[in-house]
Amino acid sequence: MIKSDSIDTRILQLIEKTPDITEAEIALRLSLDPKEIGDRIRKFSDERIKIMIVDDEKNTIFPIRISLESDNYIVIEAYDGNEAIEKARSEIPDLILLDMMLPKMKGDEVCNLLKKDPRTRLIPIIMVTGVDKVSNKIESLDMGADDYITKPFNINELKARIRTVLRRSKN
Repeated sequence: MIKSDSIDTRILQLIEKTPDITEAEIALRLSLDPKEIGDRIRKFSDERIKIMIVDDEKNTIFPIRISLESDNYIVIEAYDGNEAIEKARSEIPDLILLDMMLPKMKGDEVCNLLKKDPRTRLIPIIMVTGVDKVSNKIESLDMGADDYITKPFNINELKARIRTVLRRSKN
């Protein structure tokens, strides 16, 4: 079976080679469900901003996701450091909200790896954490994080920080 991060690439290659190819033909060639192919092709043209939330606490992700989706953002979730790296590489979000305290790999390590990877280095990262030490903030910002907000936070402040970081990243 084809790796999920390469499916989109294969679809685009098939469309490029044969512009009049149907979704059913692509599905047949890639041995995938035609509905999945259609969903993936529609995502190519979705121009909404995609934000990935990385936190091991579903209770933390849920209200943020609901609030961001109500503002028409696409939200992707990851629950540990390894999953965050994998999804950042396959989904290429426009911004990442990254918790510091994660299983498998800490948030600062995730940030460091993403900023060293040419595929993900330009994705803005906002560290979202309960750690309020100045040294942690400085270390995260020096590692490449674009902003740092501590829990508990006001959702409107988080949204303002998201807008600010996104505005800066477009320049």
